[in-house]
Amino acid sequence: MNDEQLLRYSRHILLDELGIDGQQKLLASHALVVGAGGLGSPAALYLGSAGVGRITIVDHDRIDATNLQRQIAHKLSGIGHFKAHSVQQAIAELNPDVSVTAVTVRADDALLDSLVQQVDVVLDCTDNFATRHAINRACVRHRKPLVSGAAIRFDGQVSVYDRRQDASPCYACVFPETDQFEETRCSTMGVFAPLVGVIGSVQAAEALKLLCDVGEPLTGRLQMLDGRSMRWNEVKMPRDSACSVCAGR
Repeated sequence: MNDEQLLRYSRHILLDELGIDGQQKLLASHALVVGAGGLGSPAALYLGSAGVGRITIVDHDRIDATNLQRQIAHKLSGIGHFKAHSVQQAIAELNPDVSVTAVTVRADDALLDSLVQQVDVVLDCTDNFATRHAINRACVRHRKPLVSGAAIRFDGQVSVYDRRQDASPCYACVFPETDQFEETRCSTMGVFAPLVGVIGSVQAAEALKLLCDVGEPLTGRLQMLDGRSMRWNEVKMPRDSACSVCAGR
């Protein structure tokens, strides 16, 4: 690191658990963030400010006025522009150390298979089960840790799925593809603006911990937040030995 970087990351370097070695690991890391909305905005900004060397942002959606209530990476002047480009610009203005690639096509199986194998950690900041399962399949296939978050109304949840560990479930162990979950969207159900900031920030924290090998990640534990009372509940999640995605892998 040069003198400017030593100053920029000095508050990280002061942490015994992280230090210069941990910061250098972040600078050498590559994170994939799928979704540049409510969760992806704070997650990507914190990854960028923390000095994750390369970040790939995937989102095919464009900014509209309703997004600005909670998607803090975007501005009024960006309405009509791609969200991925907006986050790319926000990180560039925050930290020139970071190389950000914006991908403005839908995250399908082929794209995810190509991107996931290139990175060190994946953050699922999407809002639909089809894409979540596609991300999970790619992470299981390439043995990459997945940090998954979700938020709707006043309720949020976050966990880590890491199939590098034999006992860790994958996303499909907990939310099987065969189950019929009700698809809930902010556009119809609403969402409390700061909630996505809380969950997205936790996702960033878990990703940074995984990249630096610091602390105890949320692997096998689902954290659920009730934003009305600001109470967290935790559920331990076992691996499903008959899972259609990760069984035998």
